[in-house]
Amino acid sequence: MTLMKQFFGAAATLALCSGAALADPALIYDLGGKFDKSFNEAAYGGAERWKAETGGTYKELEMQSEAQREQALRRLAESGANPIVMTGFAFGDVLNTVAPDYPDTKFAIIDMVVDQPNVKSVVFTEEQGSYLVGMMAAMASKSNTVGFIGGMDIPLIRKFACGYVQGVKAQNPDATVIQNMTGTTPSAWNDPVKGAELAKSQKSQGADVIYAAAGGTGIGVLQAAADEGILSIGVDSNQNHLHPGKVLTSMVKRVDNSVYDIFKAGADMETGFSVMDLAKEGVGYAMDENNAALVTPEMKAAVDAAAAKIIAGEIVVHDYMSDNSCPAN
Repeated sequence: MTLMKQFFGAAATLALCSGAALADPALIYDLGGKFDKSFNEAAYGGAERWKAETGGTYKELEMQSEAQREQALRRLAESGANPIVMTGFAFGDVLNTVAPDYPDTKFAIIDMVVDQPNVKSVVFTEEQGSYLVGMMAAMASKSNTVGFIGGMDIPLIRKFACGYVQGVKAQNPDATVIQNMTGTTPSAWNDPVKGAELAKSQKSQGADVIYAAAGGTGIGVLQAAADEGILSIGVDSNQNHLHPGKVLTSMVKRVDNSVYDIFKAGADMETGFSVMDLAKEGVGYAMDENNAALVTPEMKAAVDAAAAKIIAGEIVVHDYMSDNSCPAN
């Protein structure tokens, strides 16, 4: 571990599970940290499930700055880690550069497509899951005004927002959806104070249900919503437990399943392009004891019916990434 720290420098935090072999898989988290209670933590959960079930070990790295991306990938590849999984679209350009230099190493990237023969690209239909929680928001709202707070203003997060608006409008065409993004730099993923401020602002404009798709920033959104007596919707991981009885649901994005499957395949991982949609249970909404009292049988029936229609192709949720537009706005 000391040697690896020398490779990465004092700013990086590399954790090697004891007894790690050269062929161990590796996981690099995006900015925001392993325990962001959202996207990165979902990836961590998948790695830990694989570790618990197999007794295997893996390497992990928490990014501290943008400048570490390429160095991290190269050092892990040179250490023999295989496959190497990274969370987040921001690794795309770096991976496209690094992957050809290590043709015997398998790489997997979540939330971005990298067309290299030794890369597996995993993307999710966030618009489908967001559509479902948008329907729930519209049904739970008493003011006919709901909100969306995104993290960094990028097409991927606009994809969440667009799906959400489509679901809200499908249930209540007269509803108002207030939308805010936290910022335009990676720091927007880890600013819970700004998230709380935006939530309070949306509440002052009448929003009584707010969906946060903002990584660690979303923790501030959920906290402020609970404090202000309105409902929130979590994202990526099941965040219902953070404020029991005050989080309407969470749009779960099964990053954990993807990491688990990749680790399980190991060096035999199939490369190429993989889409995790509703049909593959890649996205969905969370129900548990923490939100059971908030979701009526009528709400659940309506959302489940819509999910079935999306899977059957009877409802087509517009993908913002396809043309950077949202017809529901």
